Amino acid sequence: MQKIILVTGGNGYIGSWVVRELLENGYRVRVPVRSLAQTDKYKHMSNLPGSSNLLEFFEADLLVDGSFDNAAEGAHAIIHMASPFTLRFRNPLTDLVEPAVKGTRNVLNAASKSSTVKRVVFTSSVAAVHGDNIDMHELGLTEFTEDNFNKTSSLWHQPYSFSKVEAEREAWMIYKSQQKWNLVVINPALVMGPSLAKKSNSESLQIMNDLLSGKYRLGAPELFFGFVDVRDVAHAHVLAMENETLNGRFIIAERIASIMDLVKVINQNFPRQFKLPKMVAPKFLLYLVSWMFGLSPKFVARNIGFRIAYNTSRSRRVLGLLYTPLEKTITDMVNQFKSNR
Repeated sequence: MQKIILVTGGNGYIGSWVVRELLENGYRVRVPVRSLAQTDKYKHMSNLPGSSNLLEFFEADLLVDGSFDNAAEGAHAIIHMASPFTLRFRNPLTDLVEPAVKGTRNVLNAASKSSTVKRVVFTSSVAAVHGDNIDMHELGLTEFTEDNFNKTSSLWHQPYSFSKVEAEREAWMIYKSQQKWNLVVINPALVMGPSLAKKSNSESLQIMNDLLSGKYRLGAPELFFGFVDVRDVAHAHVLAMENETLNGRFIIAERIASIMDLVKVINQNFPRQFKLPKMVAPKFLLYLVSWMFGLSPKFVARNIGFRIAYNTSRSRRVLGLLYTPLEKTITDMVNQFKSNR
């Protein structure tokens, strides 16, 4: 029998690539959506190879108890990716933390109720590994590893990161309370690369749009991120699902780079085509204009100018992941932006 995989958030930026790979590998895939009537949210998936006979949609809501029970019954594994990824919100508790934590609880409880689920792959983030870039220096570390958990974010400072670490802690707590299924956690850095949907509200796509549209043309903040290709993140989830001997966390990042490093790649491949920044914005100036970019003075103080490092050896050695070079990731992403204009 073909194995059935339930993928929450399967119609999203990363999830669509996960579903595509699963379908290509011959799995039957179930994707919960909030409303079957809102076909614009998932119609792009009808173009995926195998979708006509291997892909099924369910209605489910992260905040409704028992909402995922029917979709989980009969599934061999669950890949739980559905969680808010936005830096634009009104209330951090109701817009970020509650959907992330309650959604995790509902989906993993559905796994426990199911008579068939044996494995859960949970999408977390490096935001659950650390909060601010300065954390690494304050902890006396030379790099972050899977042993590190974010202890500096809160509901009012870095609330998105707080939602990720709270949701992951919930996942580990539920896992330890049962013996039906095992758990692997994927902790990606900032995910970039092309989208399978023409329209997406992914924050990753918004970041690239801001950069290409000239939002930072007067100067880019000296921010350092881990970057990883969306296709590599999707592949990591499939590898983690298929290898049932794996456990624990996996930091997923191809390299550390700054915003100006991205600018260099874009300039080399698309010279004089976009209003890109030509310099790094002085930190003192960012304190004055941080509100224009949705940044708090505390964020500026604890992140601007501070380098970070991730140990990704476990993802390469244990998971067997081969990374796409950042140059290809960014080039493919920009080419898609150009074709969608």
